[in-house]
Amino acid sequence: MTSQVSSPAEPPALGEQRKPGKEIRRLDRVIVRFAGDSGDGMQLTGDRFTSETASFGNDLSTLPNFPAEIRAPAGTLPGVSSFQVHFADHDILTPGDRPDVLVAMNPAALKANVADLPRGAEIIVNTDEFTKRAMAKVGYTTSPLEDGALQAYNVHPVPLTTMTVEALKDFGLTRKEAERSKNMFALGLLSWMYHRPTAGTETFLRTKFARKPELAEANITAFRAGWNFGETTEDFAVTYEVAPAQAAFAPGVYRNISGNLALAYGLVAASQQADLPLFLGSYPITPASDILHELSKHKNFGVRTFQAEDEIAGIGAALGAAFGGSLAVTTTSGPGVALKSETIGLAVSLELPLLIVDIQRGGPSTGLPTKTEQADLLQAMYGRNGEAPVPIIAPATPGDCFDAALEAARIALTYRTPVFLLSDGYLANGSEPWRVPDVSELPDLRVQFATTPNHTDADGNQHFWPYLRDPRTLARPWAVPGTPGLEHRIGGIEKQDGTGNISYDPANHDLMVRTRQAKIDGIEVPDITVDDPTGTARTLVIGWGSTYGPITAAVRRTRQTGSQIAQAHLRHLNPFPTNLGEVLARYRNIIVPEMNLGQLAHLLRARYLVDAACHTQVTGLPFKAEQLAARLQEAVAQGLTKEAADVR
Repeated sequence: MTSQVSSPAEPPALGEQRKPGKEIRRLDRVIVRFAGDSGDGMQLTGDRFTSETASFGNDLSTLPNFPAEIRAPAGTLPGVSSFQVHFADHDILTPGDRPDVLVAMNPAALKANVADLPRGAEIIVNTDEFTKRAMAKVGYTTSPLEDGALQAYNVHPVPLTTMTVEALKDFGLTRKEAERSKNMFALGLLSWMYHRPTAGTETFLRTKFARKPELAEANITAFRAGWNFGETTEDFAVTYEVAPAQAAFAPGVYRNISGNLALAYGLVAASQQADLPLFLGSYPITPASDILHELSKHKNFGVRTFQAEDEIAGIGAALGAAFGGSLAVTTTSGPGVALKSETIGLAVSLELPLLIVDIQRGGPSTGLPTKTEQADLLQAMYGRNGEAPVPIIAPATPGDCFDAALEAARIALTYRTPVFLLSDGYLANGSEPWRVPDVSELPDLRVQFATTPNHTDADGNQHFWPYLRDPRTLARPWAVPGTPGLEHRIGGIEKQDGTGNISYDPANHDLMVRTRQAKIDGIEVPDITVDDPTGTARTLVIGWGSTYGPITAAVRRTRQTGSQIAQAHLRHLNPFPTNLGEVLARYRNIIVPEMNLGQLAHLLRARYLVDAACHTQVTGLPFKAEQLAARLQEAVAQGLTKEAADVR
């Protein structure tokens, strides 16, 4: 190979003639993983590669993976940060199981990720970082680039740091400053390899460094140098094309979106559709903080954000805003839910609309702040003192977070209740193409506030009773404080039915507890749908939340082998869809994949008395479709064995 860097000319427009002799190989899908030290800019690199891939029209799914420490020790395994993107010319559902390409910026990145690679994968290695000291930090006694450890892969040694510094020698930067742009060199090289557009990245860099145009131009120069290196080096004789996924998308305007961004947009849309101001009371916590950051930008839509001093203050302010007539939201993760539990119970007692957004992460306690898990389901269901039922909604994909936010708002406003929205770190940070909906497609969420007294006593005097109920929804009236004649008492002590006065009467308490439960049980939610193409499957796989993508991909693989398997996915976890019991009764085998130790399976067994089998994982990472497909094949085989035994 050659380490010469051609002059940093502007990359050719997509589709222009490339250097003669460079073979172009067409692929239907590719999985790329960028990995390096947490200070190497891998998340930015992956995000830019993803954005250009989305603009090109590929279907895609991403998996950012980074340390919880603000700055883990450089060059160590705990400090490795990675970003994986799976893109294709057809509909895909997951970030992929095994990367086809690994960009390793140092020995730690190589060691932490090489086990995930299939034989024949491409490895692009920054050779400048493979010093004896750096290799010793991660346990390499000899260089893996020289001792044959990587002979199963196609290794491309590239002195990324040296070449970046050389490309930027005319900018007057120190070596350390110039080295920071090596991620842009790597991005340029990968953009060349996979024919990604380049104009968007250059525009992004000029915007990001608008106040320091010299840094913008330095990064653009490094980016172009990486592109030109791929064009001129003899080590990369092949480039790859992945055509746009035209058949995967219905007509419309699309954008790449992460789960947290989609959720924030969904909350804004819900407030607009409800014609209510949006109030967010929140305390920063990973991985929910992005929602606070995003909503703080939208004051023009009547959004008010309050960064509180702690979790309890955040939800207290949000509940106060709900009392005042706002669409109120609090965002958090598992540890924050624990702190908010008393106020959630108060919201149940007050019967006010409040959205509790829980972006789940690994636990217990502070656990794994940057890793994903689905282990807060039972906490959301039962994690309060007394009988305090709360509806629970769970989105299935990053884009679905938008619709889930609207649905959570619908339930909260219609039934006057707090609602849990359970997303997780995988959805929050992952991204996919999302069709921007037309406003006419959004639900009408407008509510009627109480404006006049609603009760006449025996003497003919009119009063406002805050706990008179809508006979269909059992929702109580919502009165904005300060409305003349609608003064009423509020607080956490049990209310008298109708009047809302303090009551210690045993029969009244029994009535109020059962009424609050009946209100939640009576929430109208859509029936669960079952994907069972032949109608003859005996095995059902049922999931919730972010397991949708891996489960669906695994089901596709299982069916390709000729096995019959049905799939259903729950969005509403409290109350369950009314037809769920009938659906479960139709199948001999039920398997429930979850990123916990079997929480949904526990609920299904208790409620429907079915023998639901768990398939669980608590690694801090999403399921791999290949491994899940093997488990589903096993479940189908077990079902056939049981059926044969019954026949005998």
